[in-house]
Amino acid sequence: MSGTLKRESPSKSESSTCQLLARYFGAAPEPMLWAVAPPADAWLVENSSGVVSADAGMREQWQRAGKIAQSPFGQCVMPDDARVVLFWPKAHQLGVWWLTWLCAHLPPGTPLAFVGEHQGGIKRVPKVLAELGLACDKLDSARRCSLFVTRTEPLDQPSDAAWVAFEALDLTLYSHPGVFGHGKLDDGTALLLETLATALPAQTQRILDVGCGDGIITAWLARRGHDVTAVDISDFAVEAARKTLEANALTGRVVASDVYHAIDQERFDLIISNPPFHQERDIHYGAAGRLISEAPHHLTRGGQLILVANGFLPYPERLAQAFGGFEILADNRRFKVYRAGSR
Repeated sequence: MSGTLKRESPSKSESSTCQLLARYFGAAPEPMLWAVAPPADAWLVENSSGVVSADAGMREQWQRAGKIAQSPFGQCVMPDDARVVLFWPKAHQLGVWWLTWLCAHLPPGTPLAFVGEHQGGIKRVPKVLAELGLACDKLDSARRCSLFVTRTEPLDQPSDAAWVAFEALDLTLYSHPGVFGHGKLDDGTALLLETLATALPAQTQRILDVGCGDGIITAWLARRGHDVTAVDISDFAVEAARKTLEANALTGRVVASDVYHAIDQERFDLIISNPPFHQERDIHYGAAGRLISEAPHHLTRGGQLILVANGFLPYPERLAQAFGGFEILADNRRFKVYRAGSR
């Protein structure tokens, strides 16, 4: 038996944006990359020193690999020689927020690269930079993606300017471009709350709001005297829900969590959700699937799961498998409100 250890093959980039980075910077870039708001990609984790992400699940992935993982809402420090790459998001306003945030947190003159898909809005970056008085150079383009670079400078536009407040259902709501349904009441959530007005038990319930977004469901329930815990994988949503509760002088617990991960041992009388099913442009049922399949383990005896979803989504099969049955509380042809109970 040979004493020579077999060396593992390096990960191949999975996303088109990371394939472009590998093409331009090389298979093992020096210094290693510092990823900001990245997609899930094993090559990127392997070739990055650290990550700044508002996605709690993404940060856990980097931490498991022994890399530094930071939230934009916590203490965030990047080394002076960091090769910072911002993955331009589909939401234009969110991209501008990340840009202004990075200019505020990096020393002036720090090289800052931007990568993204053409259909995701990366071609707008040169115009965005010009409007902010920042230079722009194009480094590369391939696989329907482009790579640009600028240097950070202090900006007149603060990143906090992205937060907006609006009124809905007699509540003041705070929102951010990184939050689902930014700046407006989602039609599905409106149907859910209209249904809950008659479907909720009269007595105080211990309730879990999964995928809390701007906190409207949490605030609506807290105003009616319920003991509410709100969870969301997005730090933008967590901050928004906390701001919403504070603006309405309401109390509730808000936790960053990938579905039930951070509250694994807790049980609730009621779990309520308008679960997400998109990741950027792709339909993805991972979080909603876990919300449903694991719900019985997080409900008290006789507890219920109530969720709203687009009518075309395949949740009835998942509800029947997890609970043995379900009922439809409301159906306006676009959205359905489902209820299933634990045994």
